[in-house]
Amino acid sequence: MTRVDEAESGRDDASSRDAGAGTGRARIRRAIRAASRPGPWKRGRPIAALALLLGLLMLLHAKIPNRIGNVGSLVETFLPWFGLFIPVLLIGALWRRSASAVVALLVPAVVWLNLFGGLLGDRSHPGGDLTVAEHNVGAGNSDPVGTARDLAASGADVLALVELTEQARGTYEDALSEAYPYHAVQGTVGLWSKLPLSDTQPVDIKMDAGPLAATKPVDIRMGYTRALRTTVSTDQGPLAVYVAHLGSVRVNPRAGFSTAHRDRNAQALGEAIAAEQNERVVLLGDLNGTTDDRAFAGIASQLRSAHDAAGDRFGFTWPAAFPMVRIDQILVRGVEPTSSWVLPATGSDHLPVAARISW
Repeated sequence: MTRVDEAESGRDDASSRDAGAGTGRARIRRAIRAASRPGPWKRGRPIAALALLLGLLMLLHAKIPNRIGNVGSLVETFLPWFGLFIPVLLIGALWRRSASAVVALLVPAVVWLNLFGGLLGDRSHPGGDLTVAEHNVGAGNSDPVGTARDLAASGADVLALVELTEQARGTYEDALSEAYPYHAVQGTVGLWSKLPLSDTQPVDIKMDAGPLAATKPVDIRMGYTRALRTTVSTDQGPLAVYVAHLGSVRVNPRAGFSTAHRDRNAQALGEAIAAEQNERVVLLGDLNGTTDDRAFAGIASQLRSAHDAAGDRFGFTWPAAFPMVRIDQILVRGVEPTSSWVLPATGSDHLPVAARISW
């Protein structure tokens, strides 16, 4: 072997040693990275924490205080929608390959299903003796005639309308007179019926609760009337029917979820129903809130939702263009709901609701 060959051989051996050393160092670096990388149970801890907080929020929603901006009532109003955070967090958990986050997500999933799983399907069944319906027809409804025509075509035996204006009242009376020979109107709420009505009277739900309310003339006070009580004569006996339109709620940066008027109305309505002597009661109305809201505890403890008992899915009613909450309610006592559903949109910003009940 020549000296040139020996030199080249030496260089090859050195290159091999360098390459081997480089490979060894690379293996060491990979081993260090692998050892320092968190395992599947340590990855995604923030996502796991958010999942647990979400579950606790839904589970303990009744404990959320209302002292600041009525946050508790606001959460309860939109409580079903908190379930949308579960798939969002699940995507994050899968992206992070976090076993702990996936397991933690079982908590909000189980809580949500316990609260609302029963509303995912159709709970209606055949039968029923009477069909009742309710609709906030909307003060700005540009087509009251069409709205009345659609409601009459629904087949309801008893139809409650709220947010009636003086201008539109006559239109509804004329358009519904053929289908409903009996009707009663008090202030801005009314009831149209195929069956005889009696003992109709306004219900004081404290709309005008100012210090001078009692001194105002009757015609002025009637302008504040947004609830009535009447008796419907049925083949099964008398049925007490309440129609109500509770005060509006507002969301703004300063006051938060403003519900003072509505909550006062809900309490007064609950007291009126508690004094009701008839065992069979139906409440039809725009309550401007969901039955999950603690403000309706006094009403919900006496009446049950026809839609929760026999409805099809969630039955959201407002806003009509993209319903997000069910604030139009049919609540009952002493009768059995067999089905409940949302009617097609009219010219109002609310969707009508209907239910079939039996004795």
